[in-house]
Amino acid sequence: MASATLHRLVRLSWADRALLAEAAAGLALASLAIRLLPFRFVVKAASALDRPATPLAPGDRRIAKTVWAVRACAARAPWKAVCFQRGLAVHVMLRRRGIGSFLHYGVSQADGLKAHVWVSAGGHDVIGGAEAAGFACLATYPPVPA
Repeated sequence: MASATLHRLVRLSWADRALLAEAAAGLALASLAIRLLPFRFVVKAASALDRPATPLAPGDRRIAKTVWAVRACAARAPWKAVCFQRGLAVHVMLRRRGIGSFLHYGVSQADGLKAHVWVSAGGHDVIGGAEAAGFACLATYPPVPA
């Protein structure tokens, strides 16, 4: 199995390899930040990466490629990278690229109290949105303009 993964990695372009490396680092930093820092500090720092938002052209692949890289790394991480780590990594990577994104934090009381994080960009959920259907959004970072 490891050799098949290595074989696929070798066939990727250098740009895709760099994106995977960034995603792996983003997931690791997100995991450390979530474990060591207060929630409000983590989301405030992640949302502080304000660059002028670039308009998304039809067929813009940057979002899909970013989500692909984070999901691929999360699936192979030696720790459990749940929605918060994945969402935080995608949010930071998109904002670094000038893509305006929002990190949503929601809760559900079905089967006990549960929390979920998802990310939206360009008016669409980009990661974690499918699972967010049963969750009430408590906060969005940065706050969605009225």
